[in-house]
Amino acid sequence: MRSTLPMFIGLVLTACTHTNSSLYVPPEEAAWFKFPYELPDTGNQTVPGAMAVAIQLAMDDFLPRDTKPERDTSPQDVCLQQRQSYDVKAAPGSADIIWVDISLSSGACTRGPGPLLDIGATYAIDKAQWRILAVRSLQ
Repeated sequence: MRSTLPMFIGLVLTACTHTNSSLYVPPEEAAWFKFPYELPDTGNQTVPGAMAVAIQLAMDDFLPRDTKPERDTSPQDVCLQQRQSYDVKAAPGSADIIWVDISLSSGACTRGPGPLLDIGATYAIDKAQWRILAVRSLQ
């Protein structure tokens, strides 16, 4: 039992490293990237930590990160499966609730027979235990 524990920990850490590494560009590409001295004032937004967590929790439920379009998927359906096609609003509610509203961005995914309406969802997030209390789907 004692010898299997280090191997188990090593496998878990390797799996975590592999999963997170897909979020980064290769080191040779990253070497050319330069950070600005300060973030620009124009267009920046501060999102409180609790709201950022609530938004991530709702987005992970609404459109999981590993969602991939199937073969022969229409361009409109491919667009609908991309997180950047959606806008998010978040607002504090009563007690420990944060409301998160996810809706299709204006002008996004316009290929197809007509305008898309009522695509999105509103989430009630419990910020005390970081759980989804309820979802009202517009789809």
